[in-house]
Amino acid sequence: MSWTHHILSRRRALTTATGVAAGALLRPTAAHGTASAQGPVLATAAAFTNPVIWQDFADIDVIRVGDTFYASASTMHYSPGAPVLRSYDLVNWEIAGHSVPVLDFGAKYDLNGARGYVRGIWASSLAYRPSNRTFYWLGQIDFARTYVYTATAAEGPWNRLTTISTPYYDAGLLVDSDDTLYVAYGNTTISVAQLSPDGRNQVRTQQVFTAPSSVGTLEGSRFYKINGQYYIFLTRPANGQYILKSSSGPFGPYTMRQVLLDLRGPIPGGGVPHQGGLVQTQNGAWYYLAFVDAYPGGRTPALAPVTWTADGWPVVQLVNGAWGTSYPSPAVPTPPRQVTPMTGVDTFDGTALKPRWEWNHNPDDTKWSVDNGLTLRTATVTNDLYWARNTLTHRIQGPTSTATVQLDHTAMRDGDRAGLALLRDSSAWIGVKRDGGTTRVVMVNGLTMDTNWNTTGTGTEIASAAVPGSRVRLRASADIRPGTGRLGTFSYSTDGTTFTRLGPAFSLGNDWRFFMGHRFALFNHATQALGGAVRFTRFELTTP
Repeated sequence: MSWTHHILSRRRALTTATGVAAGALLRPTAAHGTASAQGPVLATAAAFTNPVIWQDFADIDVIRVGDTFYASASTMHYSPGAPVLRSYDLVNWEIAGHSVPVLDFGAKYDLNGARGYVRGIWASSLAYRPSNRTFYWLGQIDFARTYVYTATAAEGPWNRLTTISTPYYDAGLLVDSDDTLYVAYGNTTISVAQLSPDGRNQVRTQQVFTAPSSVGTLEGSRFYKINGQYYIFLTRPANGQYILKSSSGPFGPYTMRQVLLDLRGPIPGGGVPHQGGLVQTQNGAWYYLAFVDAYPGGRTPALAPVTWTADGWPVVQLVNGAWGTSYPSPAVPTPPRQVTPMTGVDTFDGTALKPRWEWNHNPDDTKWSVDNGLTLRTATVTNDLYWARNTLTHRIQGPTSTATVQLDHTAMRDGDRAGLALLRDSSAWIGVKRDGGTTRVVMVNGLTMDTNWNTTGTGTEIASAAVPGSRVRLRASADIRPGTGRLGTFSYSTDGTTFTRLGPAFSLGNDWRFFMGHRFALFNHATQALGGAVRFTRFELTTP
């Protein structure tokens, strides 16, 4: 399917009207790999608030393995790709690792003669196979082929198992109760493929459903077996969710029902919750983990309980006709530990990056290191940050948050630029310029790309100040509540205590077509010659 076709399938206004399927309750038994159902059980002693993660994690697939929940998300051109999130209660999440260690799908993902913006890791699938105690990640790249990665632990190491010539677009992987592997995939025309027992090859594929014209585009497949019935959970981007059901096996025939359409979401100004997955707790309760379009921050996960009609269809439980901003917390066993916060301080201790970090495209691994501090040596000679390799990104915490970094610029060379950016298809940054042996702290805006992701602006220096000494603290604050006119601001400090605002506020873009939201980004690139370096000794992400 063409890139243009995909863009057209997404070109809908995000709405905030209401509407959802309704029905009586059924207490279904679990799908493969989960405990048998005892009926919906909700804790009454506590409640959670949506979004459960106010960071950019889209196209969610969610599973439970024993007492642990795992989720996967899209990352497009960021590397490593396909983060694996872990939770013990569906509410508090941490990043355990990444299913795709490197985007080795062509030179454009290395910023080598071409760029991979808005390509790479799209909606993909995460599954667990009890027979060999192995996690599987499956996803297509560039509409060309499908890749399968496996690991025996969610945090990795993950290794490529196989490449399949059929590109399974927006795929959902099912491990059936007899251990057979099936994949549901497609856009509007939905197909099911059967894989070989070792998961390396396609045995069979068959079209099983075509969306009626009254519904339009359906994609984002998630594949389940519940009570002996096969279900394909599908999104209508970006305002609806539908589900197909078959009583005759994975290849159908399937009948369709609407799950939600134009449902008011839990984030003011945000879109309709959609394109996520269903998961069952140990006590038999079901939940739907979806995402909400919430630009300029990205696509943000929200959780809601699900019940079932007497004839086996899921129903999202609403609060005052909308996806609730709060629900009773899931009744689950006491977590074995607290998860690692997605905010806080990182001093780059040890010798490896923590999984909260992702590079803009693949890095040049010879030009960076972690050793109780992050060293970025210049890897690219360019005046365009969008072409610069080894730009390291971190998701912004909503609704507002601030990133502060400590930068040692002693080893910079003339022509080098290093600092802290608010990175997207429109960007701005605060950082250090070294020119003619002189070091200044500057604020730059006007970095832009067009809708084909070509650079249209490399930035304009708006403000500057002298920076004495060898270290400076840089700060960027961002308001990522959904809507237009949300602002980012920049400041710096030479003593670590008093911060001085630099430059005007930067208006964050909220066009959905870049898909990923704004991120904080650490960078160092040359404009004259390689050889310079900077060292980041501290990164702190705080909320008000």
